[in-house]
Amino acid sequence: MTPEQLLYRSAVELGAETRTSNATVVRTLQTLGYAGLAELKTAIARPFTDQTPPEVRARSRVEATKGDLPNVWEMVTTEWADRIKLMRDGFSVEAYQRAVELMLSAREIVPFGFAASFVVAEHLTFKLRRLGRRARTIRSSGFGLPDDLLGIERGDVVIAFDPGRLLVDVDVLLDRVRTVGAGCVLVTAELADQLKDAVDVVLIAPHSPTGLTGDAATAMVVADALIQGVAASDVETTVEYSHTLNTLRQQMGF
Repeated sequence: MTPEQLLYRSAVELGAETRTSNATVVRTLQTLGYAGLAELKTAIARPFTDQTPPEVRARSRVEATKGDLPNVWEMVTTEWADRIKLMRDGFSVEAYQRAVELMLSAREIVPFGFAASFVVAEHLTFKLRRLGRRARTIRSSGFGLPDDLLGIERGDVVIAFDPGRLLVDVDVLLDRVRTVGAGCVLVTAELADQLKDAVDVVLIAPHSPTGLTGDAATAMVVADALIQGVAASDVETTVEYSHTLNTLRQQMGF
């Protein structure tokens, strides 16, 4: 079995192929220093992604499902569960608490994300406004990005969703954050070591090792945890804005 083929195998399948069990597979991986199969797949995935053309990866992914829709469902939901477990295993309560504290004290919270991560950033902004927090999403990139960066000031906190590509947009964003003395929380899969000294907090949202599940999925979980952390830390404001929102809806006839 090649490393690429391993990406699409479950612990149950590996147990069957080795005539052992899924529990034996997991224990063996732990003996080798991995938390579990999800961590091993993450380690394998990056070289495969870097060295293999996208169309070859797409063929491998589709062929791994064997054209069997129940199997597709099983593979996708299993990977989802594995990614969540991997994120839980690596969770840092100190980093999470620090991120929530920064958001609570912010003049304005500024979520930023590109491509699929923009959806997560927009979701975070939407929910924070419902909690009575001043928030705006940076929607632009390229030539239009500097206009949005002008609005970042001391006392603001940027929540940067960047799974693994260090684009010039992110470099310029972080430089602006440092220049004005704003705070920054980075939500990433791969850039923790590279950017840890440029931000205040790093929260890990693991990649999909196969492409079967969206890379922004775990970032959305982190965003929801940040939202609920802010809500739980300021109950009165949360309740007040919930009441105000409901009153406005009633005035609209809803």
